[in-house]
Amino acid sequence: MAHTQHQTMRRVLRREIAGTIGLLTDEQDFTAMRRRYRTFAFDNHASYLQQMENLLRTLASQGGHTTVALFDPEEYAEFCAENGVNPDCASSRTRFTAELAATGATVPYEGQALNALVPHLIDEAVRQATWEYATTLLSRLGNCASCGEDIGRAAFLRASDLLVRIIETSGDGERHLVCSVSTEPETLVAVLRTEGDQHGTPHLDEAEALEFTTVLALGIATRSAGGLVMRTSTGHATDRVYGWRLRGGGLEPLTAAEVFDAYCTDVESGDLVSPESGVDYCAPPDLGGDGHTTAHRH
Repeated sequence: MAHTQHQTMRRVLRREIAGTIGLLTDEQDFTAMRRRYRTFAFDNHASYLQQMENLLRTLASQGGHTTVALFDPEEYAEFCAENGVNPDCASSRTRFTAELAATGATVPYEGQALNALVPHLIDEAVRQATWEYATTLLSRLGNCASCGEDIGRAAFLRASDLLVRIIETSGDGERHLVCSVSTEPETLVAVLRTEGDQHGTPHLDEAEALEFTTVLALGIATRSAGGLVMRTSTGHATDRVYGWRLRGGGLEPLTAAEVFDAYCTDVESGDLVSPESGVDYCAPPDLGGDGHTTAHRH
């Protein structure tokens, strides 16, 4: 009787435990782990993914909550070196995964197939890396030599104000915003999606909004080439697409023809592509105030 009670209690307690699994989504990363560490016992990436999916399903069936984190071999090696732990040890991999749960990109497992979860996880990792990189660049800008103002902070406040104006003037429906800023070694891209409730109030993901604002702020602060494009959809009317270019530390509206050209040109080849049906390419609404003017010049 006591043994049965203990088993029942263990099952109840297991449902109270949240766990994180570090996943090697890329076959090249999997191969690197297999070659470097003798204690990494898996020998086939496809089989490894299948076993991971089975494990996730089992944990979910037991009532537990599990998040999946992106396991990067290079980051793992750095972690082990910084903390003085043996990388060829299962406990070190577990410790690193616990660190990922607190600081890395994670996605909750909700019963979805692994081939649906992995792209979402990679997107989350890219989003977080983009935000961290943009934040680092902003923090390095320092203070304005003439007025002493923190350039990065001022640009972030400016970007926040512009984003609020853009959303407020966009009307009802779903919004899909893309901001791109030309940096070295590659262009930074941030995406923000919002949905309106029954009252038309927009709701957005805080992490996405933070990343989007940070990337826009970087473009403003550094006066980099770039732009911002908005697509709105109500479901019962033609989708509207419009945008702005980054110019002089602010936003300059694109004409309807410029938006059309941007959407109907293949990015890689430069060839013209057919315009999308059910889409109105138009000039953006007036942001009001100094929404179309440049930011303070540092």
